[in-house]
Amino acid sequence: MINTLSYPNSKSVNTFTVSQLDWLPWIAPLEPEDLTPQHYRGLVDQARSKSTYFRLLARDPDVLGARTRLDKDIFYSAGGLPRAERELAAAAVSRYNGCIYCASVHARFSVQFSKDDTDIKNLLDHGTDSKFEERNKDIVQAAVTLTESENKFDENNIIELKTSGFSDEEILDLIQASAFFNWANRLMLSLGEAAYF
Repeated sequence: MINTLSYPNSKSVNTFTVSQLDWLPWIAPLEPEDLTPQHYRGLVDQARSKSTYFRLLARDPDVLGARTRLDKDIFYSAGGLPRAERELAAAAVSRYNGCIYCASVHARFSVQFSKDDTDIKNLLDHGTDSKFEERNKDIVQAAVTLTESENKFDENNIIELKTSGFSDEEILDLIQASAFFNWANRLMLSLGEAAYF
């Protein structure tokens, strides 16, 4: 039986931040001592067993394994869009979708890899319609277009990105990072909430 959880003393987060946050599941995750070799194969990296989120997803280890390998391939592969820009796309999608936890994680990564927090600060404080440097503006705009409920991203968006100097490989990375987090945000938002430690 799966137990539901509540956190009467938790400090909910209602603003976007680059601070490190906790994530509180509404459904009980597996306890570390209950993880089997099959669960660890699904986690892919043993260190993920410390995360309540991943221990919750480990309830279906085969799906978690596919999800984790896809995530790692999108964000850690060589070539294409620089890592800072993949993380910016994930942060923009998360900001648009209202996923405070994911926005904080990927905003921090974007700053870490770009060594510049100006556009991330604007994104978190003012949303996806903020003013950004030109290339970052193109990334945020494409990420949001891919995230909107109607299927608005089309050949014209590809042409605009190419005109702005994005290569085919960079555009593919931008689409994959945005699409993955469009899905990931919805999963995380339906299973728990961000909170302060």
